[in-house]
Amino acid sequence: MRRIIGSVLLVACAQSAENAADTTSAPAVVQAVSFLGDSLREFSMPAAARATADSNLVVAKAAFERAPADADSIIWYARRLGYLGRFRESIAVYTDGIAKYPDNPWMYRHRGHRYISVRELDNAIADLEKATQLTAGKPDEVEPDGQPNAQNVPIGTLQSNIAYHLALAYYLKGDFAKSLPVWEKEMTAAKNDDRKVSTGHWLYMSLRRLGRDAEAKAMLGQFRKDMNVIENQSYHSLLMLYKGELPADSVLAPSAQITSSGTSAVAYGVGNWHLYNHRQAEAEAVFRRIMAGGQWAAFGYIAAEAELARTK
Repeated sequence: MRRIIGSVLLVACAQSAENAADTTSAPAVVQAVSFLGDSLREFSMPAAARATADSNLVVAKAAFERAPADADSIIWYARRLGYLGRFRESIAVYTDGIAKYPDNPWMYRHRGHRYISVRELDNAIADLEKATQLTAGKPDEVEPDGQPNAQNVPIGTLQSNIAYHLALAYYLKGDFAKSLPVWEKEMTAAKNDDRKVSTGHWLYMSLRRLGRDAEAKAMLGQFRKDMNVIENQSYHSLLMLYKGELPADSVLAPSAQITSSGTSAVAYGVGNWHLYNHRQAEAEAVFRRIMAGGQWAAFGYIAAEAELARTK
């Protein structure tokens, strides 16, 4: 199986922050090239969600134009571009921000996330390792949500999100051994059930992919059906599948449409469950269903794409 190459040749060049596009409908330029060689442009969003994201971007762009040297204005403008799938522009804004604030870990944390979105895994790892260095030994901070959950309770922190995305980038490269200690450290540090189940899901899968099945099974003992999960219900359901407390077809119905980030995550977990249980055909069928859903920025989609690329 071939190793996923972290950086891919992009067809479109990033626009500069000063020329970042209009806040309504951006042209369908190529944002990235997939691990399978496909050009990735726009992804579908519900009309109401797109209208909200457009409106939020108008506000963020106005704040950025009023205070273009303010770190928070830079970050929120770039985040709002990213929520609309305008990743090239988002990365350009972060890059200009890093030139102004080379020791700001938030810039590297968020740009690293968007490098994952565009399949530049080596760049993502470099940014997230830099953010790890910049936050080492410092107090952690709650990270405000750009897309709040139903209870409007942020579940992540700056350092937990740096660790999560760094471990994910290693995982997507197929470097499960390098992702494992990051997941383990984040698991120990997790202070709420949402962080525990999201980290536990990837930790379990990493252990299984490394053939450390006994450790994976033991790790599942801390997860229960009655946990206080606010937004990561998909990861919680997958952990119950791994424990044998839910059947696969109750987690992912055979006819389910995989058209959101949440369903992509569930589907990837089910597909990977088939894969490490030596059901290659079933795994590939699920991964291809994820591809058909078109949510190419979702982590479950990116992971499924990486699995299919490794079989080529």
